[in-house]
Amino acid sequence: MENYTKYALKPAEQLRELLAQTDDIFVIACNKCFKEFTVLEEPELDAFLAVAKDMGKNVTGSARADFLCNKYIAQKKLPGLIPEGTKAVFVISCGLGIQTIADIVALPVFAASDSINYTGHHGMALTKKACDACAQCYLNITGGICPIVDCSKSLVNGQCGGAKDGKCEVSPDKDCAWEKIQQRLAAQGRLDELKAQAVQIRDYSKVSHKLVAEYVAKIRDLRFAGYYGGVHPSEHKEFSEGKELVTFPAPDIAVIPMAMHLGAPANPVVQVGDYVKVGQMIGEAAGFISAPVHASVSGKVIAIEDRPHANRGMCLSVVIENDGTDTLHESVVPHGTLEDLTPAEIIDIVKNAGIVGMGGAGFPTYVKLMPNKPIEYVLLNGCECEPYLTADHQLLLHYADDVIFGLRAMMKTVDAPKGVIVIEDNKHDAIKLMQEKVAAYDNIEVCVARTKYPQGAEKMLIKRVTGRMVPSGALPADVGCVVGNVSTTKAIADAIKTGMPLTSRITSVTGEYIKNPGNFLVRIGTPAASLVEYCGGITDETATVKAGGPMMGFVQNGLEAPIMKGSNGIIAINTDPSREVACIKCGRCVDVCPMELKPLWFAKYADTENWEGMKAQNVMDCMECRCCEYICSSKIPLVAKIKAGKNAVRGMK
Repeated sequence: MENYTKYALKPAEQLRELLAQTDDIFVIACNKCFKEFTVLEEPELDAFLAVAKDMGKNVTGSARADFLCNKYIAQKKLPGLIPEGTKAVFVISCGLGIQTIADIVALPVFAASDSINYTGHHGMALTKKACDACAQCYLNITGGICPIVDCSKSLVNGQCGGAKDGKCEVSPDKDCAWEKIQQRLAAQGRLDELKAQAVQIRDYSKVSHKLVAEYVAKIRDLRFAGYYGGVHPSEHKEFSEGKELVTFPAPDIAVIPMAMHLGAPANPVVQVGDYVKVGQMIGEAAGFISAPVHASVSGKVIAIEDRPHANRGMCLSVVIENDGTDTLHESVVPHGTLEDLTPAEIIDIVKNAGIVGMGGAGFPTYVKLMPNKPIEYVLLNGCECEPYLTADHQLLLHYADDVIFGLRAMMKTVDAPKGVIVIEDNKHDAIKLMQEKVAAYDNIEVCVARTKYPQGAEKMLIKRVTGRMVPSGALPADVGCVVGNVSTTKAIADAIKTGMPLTSRITSVTGEYIKNPGNFLVRIGTPAASLVEYCGGITDETATVKAGGPMMGFVQNGLEAPIMKGSNGIIAINTDPSREVACIKCGRCVDVCPMELKPLWFAKYADTENWEGMKAQNVMDCMECRCCEYICSSKIPLVAKIKAGKNAVRGMK
């Protein structure tokens, strides 16, 4: 393949001229981008260190880093790497990386490499827009500030004299680049160097960077909206968002899995031949991280056996033949008013009702309500950021009062003074309704978030609303937050108000290959095939069918699996059939990873079964949101490689 690498090490003679100006240096080299990922360490750093050693220079330290142009990551990592006593930093990267480092460190920064004129894609970009490097670098003269990009007039020989109060006369919202250059060099004691330099006249046959600079600024604004990273996939909500909620008929045969939650599967407490009622517990929790399971119909237990499961292959399930009477179990009774219930009583109600996270994760909710730490916020995820899905949107429109009731119950349980319902800005009707509903409460508000995936993930939601970052290995409670899905919260309201455990949910059946998409209130245990058949079936046999959304959903080889507690959607969609090719280190996966990881290393290490390497790159922090795989220009199945790495790391001693 063609090599689009954007820099080359300066010739030894030029490096010696630069090194002669200083000593006690730190060296950082970018690992390059837009080249086939064949080596773990590029050779330029070692070549530079050899020149420095030959000149007798003291090197205080050196480092290699991925994508130095990514300022957000660089400014978190770099300062701690540079030892005390360092007098200058030498950077081996393209011009973007050099400028980034010069903005971060207060020390003099020298470019030890030259940008190469090329046409390709910058690693910082989230789209396929091409960028032409100018290959005429002034950064060693100007303290790491590019006069071509930062000066509105692209002046290379000093100020025009039109600046007022440090602002450009052409772009009043922009700092004068030459004042910045002089201030930086003066602070570093290098102003005389600028005066002594014969500044080369600009070659105007080179491409102007003005448009590129504006484009990059826009892309960065998208990247940092609310939290770092994320992507903006086509929403495709139009298939089902306007469809009215329909109560789906109870199934003739309900197949209820014992594993619909994170943790240990429930243990069946009924036997074949038993008669069960709606709301009756048929599976008891098998541990602290587990949840009970309840009958969604009344009738006879006709089997307890392994049946198809949406994400586990097969799973032990209780199969009930519906008698059509919907006879309620005696335990299904209201639990009194919210004001009269104690936090401990609410926790017991939620636990016994088998309520788990209904956004897909399935974490037992009662555990979240026992944080044993001070909680300031309860955040509700009403974003529904996955494309296609509209179940939570419909829930907000039809059960707004229940959502608020459930939120108040959670706030009381964890003693949180503030509740926030977060809704993405593509749900205008839900936003308006919820704002009207919460107006009566001075401690609850609606936060309207710019649409971006994966906005609804716990850590992203916390960063978006509070500005707090959940550290690696920590939980939301560690930063004073509890996060719940709006469907989960509605289930809490049901359990308290009516005593009904979690036996139904809203599910979207949608996609370009569903004949009549819709949103349905469905009993747990309803076969997915029944829903799809009700919607007119799948119109193309080549469609990809998933349980859940297109990003984090699970591919289905059939429709035998039932609707479960976390079944927010069944989709039939068109997927990209492109084949995997070699990683070219474009850096787009690093740009979009909301957990601030470097997925390209996961792919590299998985292929060589270097599980220690994956662990060192914090693979366990990955939430498998699939942003990296979505954006990958090489179509690498990154999530499959990440899952393999996680399994291997879990098995390590």
